[in-house]
Amino acid sequence: MTRFVLITLGMALVLALALCLGGIWPPLALGYITVFTFLMDKVTALAAADAPQGAEFPAGHGLSTLLGLLHFLLLYGGVAVLSDPASRGAVLDLADKVLCFLALALFLGQVSNSNAHELIHRSARWPRRLGVAIYCSLLFGHHASAHPRVHHVHAATDADPNSARLGEGFYAFALRAWTGSFRAGLRAERALRAQRPAATLHPYAAYGIGAAASVTLAALLGGTVGVAVLLGLAVYAQIQLLLSDYVQHYGLRRSLRADGRPEPVGPAHSWNAPHGFSSALMLNAPRHSDHHAHPSRPYPGLSINRDVMPILPHSLPVMAVIALAPALWRRMMDNRAHHWSADDATQNAKP
Repeated sequence: MTRFVLITLGMALVLALALCLGGIWPPLALGYITVFTFLMDKVTALAAADAPQGAEFPAGHGLSTLLGLLHFLLLYGGVAVLSDPASRGAVLDLADKVLCFLALALFLGQVSNSNAHELIHRSARWPRRLGVAIYCSLLFGHHASAHPRVHHVHAATDADPNSARLGEGFYAFALRAWTGSFRAGLRAERALRAQRPAATLHPYAAYGIGAAASVTLAALLGGTVGVAVLLGLAVYAQIQLLLSDYVQHYGLRRSLRADGRPEPVGPAHSWNAPHGFSSALMLNAPRHSDHHAHPSRPYPGLSINRDVMPILPHSLPVMAVIALAPALWRRMMDNRAHHWSADDATQNAKP
């Protein structure tokens, strides 16, 4: 757990200093989550060994809760600082604000998204609600329905909007995934409510209220500029989440059984990355196959088996950048996806 604590809270601290003090801190904050993370991923000693089977991680819950609370301080503190005009004696000049915006947006996309994802998989009510609140603050509340009720059910099939098809570029995928997951999540919630008394507020209504509250708070903190900053940060964070989905399932498909239904989700249906520093920063989100196999398993306990799990050629953040260049992405990934699809088909053909 020490690795997760130092890396995630270290980033949050540097980002807070950047927003409060300016000076050397804005470039350090952006450098921490980009260049420094890239270089530290090359230090193989940081790739922690898998946790023992059945191990419990009570400190993991505490860190996740703390990161969830820090999310709101950094998001709305960032909105207030970045929307403060220089004429009012703001600490940051324009260059500092650009650097802080980029660093904060990357933190929201890589750390807050990963943490909210962890929280919505918790069995307890209040951690789940905290995860939903994080997504609502980023105007992406429907993901709290679409992810567990659609993605985890249909991952690596055409029924899942967030599983990229072989040959599909990121930009086409992003539009299809955002709109498709919104609609599919809504259908799933309607079907669920039809099976039991609908005594509580519809989740999508709660997501709308949460988004409206987030925009209102941004307006109170920074007026029209504050709303624009929030929208910019939210779009940036949502793009990073969609990039993560795109990278982690690209081109992988579950075979159909004799009855026409897809086989169960297995280790070969998600891409994984073993890099120690970025994995700790993202709460082991790149250990994606194990997460699909055990959605409720705490993030410190997720493992990687290189023999049966597809491994990305670079860390997840690096692959997300490469995905923005579709031609380069396809040259790097299509043959790898074909390989795993062929392996999967061969295994399913065995008696």
